[in-house]
Amino acid sequence: MQDSKYLVANDRDAQWGLVVNTVGYDEVGPDEDYPTKGHGDGYFFDVERGRVLDEYQMLYLIEGEGIFSSEHVRNVHIKAGDIFLLFPGEWHTYHPLPGVFWKSYWIGYKGRNMDDRMRYNFLSLEKPVYHVGFSGDIVYLYNSAIKAAKEEAAYSQQILAGIVNNLLGHMYALERNMELNRRGGYVDMINKARLRIREGVESKITVQEIAAELGSSYSNFRKLFKEYTGMSPALYQQDLRLQRAKELLSTTDMSIKEIAYRLNFDSPDYFSSKFKVKIGCKPSEYRAGTR
Repeated sequence: MQDSKYLVANDRDAQWGLVVNTVGYDEVGPDEDYPTKGHGDGYFFDVERGRVLDEYQMLYLIEGEGIFSSEHVRNVHIKAGDIFLLFPGEWHTYHPLPGVFWKSYWIGYKGRNMDDRMRYNFLSLEKPVYHVGFSGDIVYLYNSAIKAAKEEAAYSQQILAGIVNNLLGHMYALERNMELNRRGGYVDMINKARLRIREGVESKITVQEIAAELGSSYSNFRKLFKEYTGMSPALYQQDLRLQRAKELLSTTDMSIKEIAYRLNFDSPDYFSSKFKVKIGCKPSEYRAGTR
């Protein structure tokens, strides 16, 4: 059984940065042929020969298991809870294993937003498969996309673009959190560290001391912290202090020198230079603008 919708987008939709071309789901019984009939022109493919699309697709397998291959990876075993990505211009093929019930959702899209994610290595041809487990949120988003596509109300392309971004965000975050959780308690350690840094934003505590409190070497702590948050613990601490500086500049009459030392910057000049790099103006200019 298949339920699918193919859409058109105008030039104005394309300027939004992402348009959706197709969305739907497949249910294939153990003895049924795959792919199922009913795919639009350019989408149906022969499993042996594979195909090349001119769009991105994101497929979520919620029941069954199978094999996926592309130009960059070959014969990857995929199973329920996996998302696999198809890329424009990239040969690929996939199919269920014999005797297995298969259910998958898909959504196809294109646009400069996706091209940018490839350019900046958020996604890559070398890693098309993500294991996220079963997620009710992801299933809900796919069903919301199918509903929006069928209704095809005014500006539905913008709604669908938002759903695609939400799906990709869930995929990206879920897999990385699962990887960290598999390492045993590291997510809890990083959350405790962030709380400790936040609570001590005006104290002299160092991130090295926090790592020691949590029973970790600083090098390991820094590596895990950056992997989880995208920044080093020292930069995280500095950014929190600069955010606190903005509050003090706008709500108190403390001098810039007093604020610098209260927040444990080495000197007022060092504080001012870091503030300008992060906020885009000098502390005195920021204060004047908030009053």
